[in-house]
Amino acid sequence: MSTSWLDLPADHPFGLAALPYGVFSTDDPDLRRVGVRIGDQVLDAGLAAEHAGMESGASWTQPSLNDFLSRGPHAWAAARQWLVEVLSDPAHRDAVEPHLLPLSAVTMHLPFEVADYVDFYASEQHATNVGRIFRPDGQALTPNWKHLPIGYHGRAGTVVVSGTDVIRPAGQRRAPTDPAPVFGPSVRLDIEAELGFVVGGATRIGSRVGVDEADDHLFGVVLLNDWSARDIQAWEYVPLGPFLGKSFCTSISAWVLPMEALRDARVALPGQDPEPLPYLHGADDAATYGLDIHCEVRLNGTLISSPDYAGMYWSPTQMLAHLSVNGASLRDGDLFGSGTISGSGPGTRGSLLELTWNGRDPLELPDGKRTYLEDGDVVTMSGWAPGPGGSRVGLGEVSGRVVAG
Repeated sequence: MSTSWLDLPADHPFGLAALPYGVFSTDDPDLRRVGVRIGDQVLDAGLAAEHAGMESGASWTQPSLNDFLSRGPHAWAAARQWLVEVLSDPAHRDAVEPHLLPLSAVTMHLPFEVADYVDFYASEQHATNVGRIFRPDGQALTPNWKHLPIGYHGRAGTVVVSGTDVIRPAGQRRAPTDPAPVFGPSVRLDIEAELGFVVGGATRIGSRVGVDEADDHLFGVVLLNDWSARDIQAWEYVPLGPFLGKSFCTSISAWVLPMEALRDARVALPGQDPEPLPYLHGADDAATYGLDIHCEVRLNGTLISSPDYAGMYWSPTQMLAHLSVNGASLRDGDLFGSGTISGSGPGTRGSLLELTWNGRDPLELPDGKRTYLEDGDVVTMSGWAPGPGGSRVGLGEVSGRVVAG
């Protein structure tokens, strides 16, 4: 990887190997356009491309990434190649530098209009932990778990950008000792540390995207916090699954890291046994992969968990293939979550449900004990992945503060 004329530190997580996309504004919040992060600056990509005659300029002057997502993998690759060239070759400095803005001078917005939102359940460790908590005398994993990527459809309209307050949801809940359900604010508000995969390249209803074609539709990743009201969820989820306990808010990071930036982070899956059905296979092993992404979860500034994505059971390509195998169409701006990222050790669990074992073992924090979230709590997730030549590629962060409903 070449170096930039910006003279960035060699270990900067947002060097030329990253180049994530976002949507920003300056003085006028309604005048939004696409930006690319380089170091601690934002390149006004549309203006820079327009002055250089780059075709992507029209997509980058839009208030969301959706138009760019619709252009497909060849346009994505060409745009990335152009960005690397103009940010590394000093010959372009005079034309590009006027369109760089300090990160502190911009406001970040939701980077794309979310078309549909699906959340998977791809961590064997997380699914096992949840099974042990709620079915201590039974099988931790349900019989279908290792045969298909389990997921549910969420609410696209409540996906919000990092920094947006999370209003404590209300709903019905019923504790095991309660004679009848009651209505009120959730008292078991939780987090789920996940990756979100951003999809481009729309398809027709009735068509399928196979494992081998899935990478042509996977544009990039965001960090994702699937806020969860465990008490509302517990009462409502039988027999149809999550609904109000999940649909009130899902937070994503402001920066979308292209999948191409994660090439050096690809690792083998941990092993799938029994062997999945043929439609979940690729032509070769390279079509299914894990990602060596390291996450950190902080509650009011205190590190409470360090989950690693590399242990996830299902590949993102398998999740996308399963999502569409029934003929469901893809839309530009589709988002699917990986499900909670959890490891086998207590310090690698990606939810408070697991970290406190459903409230049995409270966390000890400088500002007091926690089983679930209290009003005023701030949760921040960050992440990084290995890049070329031993470098690190940053995923930014996703943060939210809980406020009373």
